[in-house]
Amino acid sequence: MGLFNRTKTATTAPVAVPTAAGPDLSHLTGDWAIDTMHSEIGFSVRHAMVTNVKGRFTEYDGKLHLDGATPGNSSADLVIKVASIDTNQAQRDEHLRTGDFFAADAYPEIRFRSTSTELLGDDSYRMAGELTIKDTTRPVILDLEFTGSATDAYGAERVGFEGKTVVDRTHFGLTYNAALETGGVLIGEKVKLSFDISAVKAA
Repeated sequence: MGLFNRTKTATTAPVAVPTAAGPDLSHLTGDWAIDTMHSEIGFSVRHAMVTNVKGRFTEYDGKLHLDGATPGNSSADLVIKVASIDTNQAQRDEHLRTGDFFAADAYPEIRFRSTSTELLGDDSYRMAGELTIKDTTRPVILDLEFTGSATDAYGAERVGFEGKTVVDRTHFGLTYNAALETGGVLIGEKVKLSFDISAVKAA
């Protein structure tokens, strides 16, 4: 998650093809906290074979360490409160908290911890890590894109990025399903995760 800032300047010269070395962004180096008021962690999953149910988690805490000179030294740690799941339908949310799905009472947190970060070029990065849901930890790969940096009206330094990945929910013990009379199943196995993150630099 290492280099989420680049100053974009207008130029009439041809744009060079980015290299894995990347620019020197050492001014971003430091520790950052995810601002949950200006961020969103969402998901979508196929429902009844024809549409998608979308949702989000409203309570979480995340910390980043960015190394602007060496992306591979950057890291992330995210903890999500399972009970905060919100699909805009209260009965469905309660079902998702039960043992059929997340078993929120027994496993109240979802955790992601990064293991490596790679600059792909331009504003694109790839972060590998371990995702823990219930009592199962599996490797995942996040595709990340820098979306901006600024000093806000209160003088805080901010960086932003978007991320996405796809996981198979059954690999984490979320195996509940129901057959449809018309064929197929009620809930898809693949879950798309999305991250829209604003982080504030620690004082």
